Parts: sequence; structure tokens; C-alpha cells
Amino acid sequence: MGRCCFYTVGTLSLLLLVTSVTLLVARVFQKAVEQTIQKNIVLKNGTETFDYWETPPLPVYTQFYFFNVTNPEEILKGETPHVTEVGPYTYRELRDKENIQFGSNGTTVSAVSNKAYVFERNLSIGDPKIDLIRTLNIPVVSAMEWSQKHFLRSLIVVIMKAYQQKLFVIHTVHELLWGYKDELLSLISVFKPNISPYFGLFYGKNGTNDGDYVFLTGEDNYRNFSKIVEWNGKKSLDWWGTESCNMINGTDGDSFHPLITKDEILYVFPSDFCRSVYITFSGFENIQGLPALKYKLPAEILANTSENAGFCLPEGNCLGSGVLNVSICKNGAPIILSAPHFYQADEKFLSAIAGMHPNKDHHETFVDINPLTGIILRAAKRFQINVYVRKLDEFVETGNIQTLVFPVMYLNESVLIDKETADRLKAALNTTVIVTNIPYIIMALGVFFGLIFIGLVCRGQGSMDEGTPDERAPLIRT
Repeated sequence: MGRCCFYTVGTLSLLLLVTSVTLLVARVFQKAVEQTIQKNIVLKNGTETFDYWETPPLPVYTQFYFFNVTNPEEILKGETPHVTEVGPYTYRELRDKENIQFGSNGTTVSAVSNKAYVFERNLSIGDPKIDLIRTLNIPVVSAMEWSQKHFLRSLIVVIMKAYQQKLFVIHTVHELLWGYKDELLSLISVFKPNISPYFGLFYGKNGTNDGDYVFLTGEDNYRNFSKIVEWNGKKSLDWWGTESCNMINGTDGDSFHPLITKDEILYVFPSDFCRSVYITFSGFENIQGLPALKYKLPAEILANTSENAGFCLPEGNCLGSGVLNVSICKNGAPIILSAPHFYQADEKFLSAIAGMHPNKDHHETFVDINPLTGIILRAAKRFQINVYVRKLDEFVETGNIQTLVFPVMYLNESVLIDKETADRLKAALNTTVIVTNIPYIIMALGVFFGLIFIGLVCRGQGSMDEGTPDERAPLIRT
């Protein structure tokens, strides 16, 4: 009986160890988990994944910061502009998708992404309907640039003189954000109906959407989950100078495919940026007890390189690294985008404006993603709206101003997973951890029985060494 138990323990230990190693090498349970995730994280009506995509539960806040001009008269004399940052003015973003229609084969789904903004007084420094900001008169600067292309040139010159337009104006934060009726634009719109009589940096964007999207559901391939294949009826853009620059790549930034690895480059198409961008892995994070891969927007996105030459319009007219001229998609208004405070931009943009203080922690765009599910745990999209302004001899309003990329405002659109959602995600992840650790549990049992086997061997060896009196007696007795 003892010998039978001895061999049973040894055999069981060996089988458990071999089985565990085989399971680990073949990644049996890991593959089972991955296949389950690939099957479940697909945009299908009635699923939790679809509900999460249709109405994202995570709270999103947008903080607006304005640059108040303190020396307008000196700027017109050619001196360095001085600005002070004013903010934040914080708004809660309400997001959802509407007009959802699935393609016949289930691999595509079309929708519009709605956004509404609700002011959060407790998270803001003041009242946007009262607080005043002195800044560039963007309608005037835009009209002057339009005139350079001989569009109603004489009319614009006459109107500006007649109405005594100035290069700097004072408006409330609310007006600058959500719009006001501008007298210059009102007159121009009579002759050019596609020009709105209203101006606001986010005019027409509260309670609206940015166009029609067609997404991939991930049914055919999990890596295609929520990937954009069409926007406003176009499979590619037509603004930029090269085919690669006009590509619509990646998702809208609200979600990513599951099973992400740190070696991947992720693509995003933020329509307000007028182009696709990519983000790269920069480190590991832990957000509310959940593992995350940190991705950031690299400096190469806005670098003055051959790869970005197609974004320099007219061809060869590159302003420098760290800025993007998006006037071509902003109805000709000389809007230049950059990171806040010209973070990672050429030094010439920083030194031209007094009051710029770039800081990685406050001005970098990043996203922390749970690699198993592709769910965003924390993110911040940060960009600055600037205006290209220069001296124009035919417009006395420009005085002797330097040629500048002039900062107007920047925003920080951020999200952080709440505790309730984090706890639900943790519970789901804990289940997958248990499943994927089954081979290690089997291995631990194999080691345990192996130790028992070794103990039995040692005990048996001890008994054999001691022996019985007859066994210890000499073989030949005298």
C-alpha cells in the first residue's frame, strides 16, 4: 500500500508539472480569454459594448483658457505682445450617438456623434457671460486675409474704414466661445452667403455633431473595432497636399480595439484637428487599481519634416515645427493649431509672445488605455487655437504689428474613469486573471505533490539505511 502511494504521488506530480508547462507554452487559457474578448467586444445592438459606445458613461470635462492681451497699443507699434492666461472655464460634455444604422453584413455601423456643453460654475474661475477678454479681432483678421485672394477686396477695405474696425476687441468669454453677431461678417455674408454673420470659436458646436461617420463594428477583425472608414461621405480628406496626409485613420478617440500591445501605434481622427494623428506608447500606468498603457501625441506629429510636407499649404509654406495651419478647413480663416503654450514647438513661437510657459504635465496630450479591453481609463486632449497675423500695407488697422502666430485660447478635454465603472471593470478583469492563471495553479499543485514525493523518498531512504537486525547481521556467520 505504501509503495503504491509512493508511486502515485510521484506520477501525479510529474503529470501536473508537464500539463502546466504544456498549457503555458501553448497559451491555451490565454487564447481562450482573448477569443472570448474578441467575440464579445463587437458593436452589436443590445450588448454592453454597444451601450458603452452609444452613450459613453465616463464624465468628460472641457476646460477653456484664454489669453488676455495687456498691451494692444504697443503691439501695433511692433512691440512684443504680452498676454496673461485666464481660466479655466469648465464645461461638462454630454455625448451620445444618434441615427445609428447597421450595414447589411454587420461589419459597419453609421452614426453621428453629438456633443453638448453644460457650464460647471464650481470648476471655473468666473462667469463666462460676465468676464471680459481682450483678444485679436478674428473676423477682421480673416477678412483681411480673404482680401489677399481678391475676394471682395475693395468692399472689405471700404467696410473696415467705414465701420472703424480695430485689430483688438473685447468680448465676454461666452461670446468668444459660442458666438456673437459681427457687423463686418454680417455685411460680407450678404455678398458671400457661405460666410456666417456670427462668429465664435465653437459657434454651432453646442448640441450638434461634427458630421456623419461610418465605423467598423469589429465583427470581421477585432483590430477594426470602431475604426472610421467614412466621414461625411468621404473615405479620405481633400484638403491636404498628399494622399497620406488626407487619409482618415483610426477611431474617433472615444474607444480603441481590445488586446492592445505596447508595440502598437494607435491612430485617431479628431475632426476638429482636420487630420488624422497617431499616438505612441510612453509607459505603464495604474489608474484606480487598473493596469493601463500610456500613449501620448509625439512631437513628430507637428514636426517640420518631409512626412508632414503635405500639411504645408501653399506647397512649401511651412511655418515651423509645433504648429499646423488649418485655414484650408476653416473657411479661409487664418487659424493655426498647436499644443498649449506652444509646447514642443519651435523656440521662435515662444519668444515672440510674452506669457508663454509650456509645461509637459499641463500641456501634453495623452491617453491611458486598459490593454485587455481597449477601454480608456484616463485621457487629456489639449490644443491651442492661434491666429496668423501680419502687417498689411493696405490696412491701417494692422499698424506695424510683427508677423505672429498669435495665441487666442487653448482647451483641455479630459476624462477619468469613475469608481463605479472601475469596480465593474476590475471584477471582469479578475475573472480573466483567474482563468489565465490556471496553469500556474496546476504547476503549484505539481510542486506541492513533488515535495510530498521527495519527503516520502527521503523517509523511505532513512528506513532503508537503518534496516532490521537480520538485515544488519553479516552475511557469513562464524
